[in-house]
Amino acid sequence: MNVFWLDFKLAFRNVIRQRRRSAIAVGAVTFGIMALILANGFIEWIFFDFRESTIKSQSGHLQIVRPGYHDSGKADPFAFLLPDAVPELETPGEPHQIKSIVPRISFSGLISHDEATISFIGDGDDPRRQRDFGDGLRISAGKNLSADDPLGIIIGEGLARNLGVDVGDKVVLLATTASRGTNAVEVTIRGLFSTVTKSYDDAALRIPIETARRLLRTEGSHVWAVMLNDTAQTDSMLASLRSRLQKDLEIVPWYALADFYNKTVTLFTKQIHGIRLIIAVIIILSITNTMTMSVMERIGEIGTSLALGVKRAGVMRLFVSEGVLIGCIGGIFGVLLGLLFAHIISSIGIPMPPPPGMTHGYTGQILVTWETTRDSLALAIGATLIASIYPAWRASQMQIVDALRHNR
Repeated sequence: MNVFWLDFKLAFRNVIRQRRRSAIAVGAVTFGIMALILANGFIEWIFFDFRESTIKSQSGHLQIVRPGYHDSGKADPFAFLLPDAVPELETPGEPHQIKSIVPRISFSGLISHDEATISFIGDGDDPRRQRDFGDGLRISAGKNLSADDPLGIIIGEGLARNLGVDVGDKVVLLATTASRGTNAVEVTIRGLFSTVTKSYDDAALRIPIETARRLLRTEGSHVWAVMLNDTAQTDSMLASLRSRLQKDLEIVPWYALADFYNKTVTLFTKQIHGIRLIIAVIIILSITNTMTMSVMERIGEIGTSLALGVKRAGVMRLFVSEGVLIGCIGGIFGVLLGLLFAHIISSIGIPMPPPPGMTHGYTGQILVTWETTRDSLALAIGATLIASIYPAWRASQMQIVDALRHNR
């Protein structure tokens, strides 16, 4: 430990001695790490916002269904109906993790207004419990579903545009019943909504579940959508429910249903890895140049140290320590500046246009997590360590006589 402490003190003095060169190297590391934190933080916020919007607007954290519903339920939906009564999912005395359980029945059919008729996909929801899902379903016009208006529905903006209807218009829903017949009901459009997926908004509508059951002439529901207090509790609650519920029920987590979200995460993760690689290369080139110049200017000093008995490994360790010290200083400054600018940018907001597959823009923010900070600091130290090895090796391999003659 004494040897390493001595190396650190000598490395610190050498860094201070070459102030201009060290400042340039520290600045390169600082701005690289700051840029990485801001870019990574923006991607993390997109992941967070997209995930929560998907959960709140469509899937919930967990879905309890009959086994095979998500694979074959569209072809024969009435073969996968759940009972009317939702079982008790939490044991008394345990921490309260479930915020709400919403029964949902899914169906499809035709929607008509005047001379226009197009197909739709619909969900029957409980208006009172659906409020616990928050603002994931964005009501762009009118009002949301209400238990006091059983014949009021909400439809996606794209579906309303294709059908040529607006809030207050009456439409007719036609669907296939459980007995393979047809049934129709006239309803009024209470509001228009949008979600994170434009393709869903172009064909979807929501209707009170009792009206949906009357239209389909059936009871029960297809899904019990479980909303938790915290998304981080998903896996623990999933394991708990699987051990507690009957074997004729299947529990599906939200990430198994969010195909578009998963593909987006995969794409953006590859992009952020590319950014990390570019920043690492910039840091390595900058530090390699700095350390090489330092070695060339201190050839006589290196020769004197070797002549006085300093081992070659000690010389190499000294120069590596200088590079790592520059990485630590630059990494810490980069993290601090990244956190500062992340807070400033998030308080102002980043106006963003609608991305592919969405109809509305959004205001972005920077979400800096502990993992982002840790990985960025590790990148700064690791890159400077790698960049210092070759110049330090060259310094340790110098011939003593040639090094001593250099300054003559």
